[in-house]
Amino acid sequence: MDWLSLLVGLVAGIIIGILVLYFYYQTKISTKTLSFEKEISSLHSEVSFSKSNLENSEKQKENLQLKNEDLESKVFEYHQKLAEQNADNLNLVQQLDDIKFDLKQLQDKQEVLLNDKQTLIAQNAELNAQNKNFEILLKNQKEEIEKLQKQSQLHFEKMANQILEEKTEKFTNLNQQHLKSILEPFGKNLDDLKKTVHETYDKESKERFSLGEKVNELKLLNQQISQEANKLIKALKGESKTQGNWGEMILESILEKSGLTKNREYFLEHELRDDHKNPIYSEFSGKKMRPDAIIKYPDQRNVIIDSKVSLTAFIEMANEEDVDIFKIKQNQHLASIKNHINELSNKAYDDFDKSLDFVMLFVPSEAAYNAALQADTQLWNYAYDKRILLLSPTNLITSLKLIADLWKREYQNKNAMEIAERGAKLYDKFVSFVDKLEKIGKSIDQAQSSYDEAYKQLSTGNDNLVLQTEKLRKLGLKNKKQLSNGMTETSKEV
Repeated sequence: MDWLSLLVGLVAGIIIGILVLYFYYQTKISTKTLSFEKEISSLHSEVSFSKSNLENSEKQKENLQLKNEDLESKVFEYHQKLAEQNADNLNLVQQLDDIKFDLKQLQDKQEVLLNDKQTLIAQNAELNAQNKNFEILLKNQKEEIEKLQKQSQLHFEKMANQILEEKTEKFTNLNQQHLKSILEPFGKNLDDLKKTVHETYDKESKERFSLGEKVNELKLLNQQISQEANKLIKALKGESKTQGNWGEMILESILEKSGLTKNREYFLEHELRDDHKNPIYSEFSGKKMRPDAIIKYPDQRNVIIDSKVSLTAFIEMANEEDVDIFKIKQNQHLASIKNHINELSNKAYDDFDKSLDFVMLFVPSEAAYNAALQADTQLWNYAYDKRILLLSPTNLITSLKLIADLWKREYQNKNAMEIAERGAKLYDKFVSFVDKLEKIGKSIDQAQSSYDEAYKQLSTGNDNLVLQTEKLRKLGLKNKKQLSNGMTETSKEV
């Protein structure tokens, strides 16, 4: 019983303890639950706040994405603009390189022009010196001729006066006739020589131009040619026959204004012939050799000029703005010029016996000529290696003016030689005249001596003829005429 009570008490104590613990823990759990609920509520608040922040973050993210997309679009645009700017920079660099190349070409051309100017100045100085020497020579010759003419006139007058004073009227008249027959051709020669000297001097004075005036003339002529070329450009485009005719017209115009004379110093469309007057045929084409122009030199040699026009590609190139197409047209223009050089070289005009060892290829357009040289700076050497001189209107005018000056010097030298020959003939004529005049003087002296002897026999001495005839008259002659008293007085007997 005690055990059971003890057991019941123990169970009851355990149950009470459990209940106490239950209530204790229940209270504690409730407290913790409240705490947990507060924490959960706080967490819910925080979650709500976080959600709100998250939503704001999402919105900000979307805004940032929009801004990012906008920035990426702007960056893409900036990249495109940068690429375009780089392309423009490349074009500017290319243009700068082209400008540097053109500047180099202009500097080279300026250097060539300066060298040409120095050469022309030197030639001008040489020509001026030659002109001065020639003027001095002409002046000296003129003074000598005038001096000789004056001396001759004085000598002739003195001799004529002596003859008129010392000789009788009969011999005087006879002497005048002789003098007239001798002096007339002599005076005529003097007048002709004087006229030739004056004409030569006047011609030399009129034809003597300074080098500066010639250069100005070249500039004006070149400007005129350029203007004519610009007017004809549209008509010439695409018409090869018209281009050829235009080139020949420009060549003929330059030749007409060069100072050379047609069919004397130059010939157009002249057919080449050999020493037997047979036409010469080209081995390249089989046709007769008929160049556009032949220029003669004073030494009987010839220089041949052929006009070649290349404008089609050049005109297209000049009007082209696209760089690539411009290069293509430039190369086509260069190829056309080279083709003309090769064709002219194959004609072998320079093998003609009387021609120089080169041929002039005339490009009528100054701009086309310069464009070809810009495309290939070695083009002139390329032509020269084939014995071809590549010439523009300016270069051709300069060359022709130099040839014209050579001809002027040649004619001046011929005139000087003619003056010298006439002077020699005049001197020989004068010597012959003096010899004849001395012979006439001796003849006059002999005649005078014979006259004096005859006169002595007539009127002097005891048996002179006058005295004897007077004695006969006194003897009773029936005469009709009578001697003068002066004659009878001088013939009286001593």
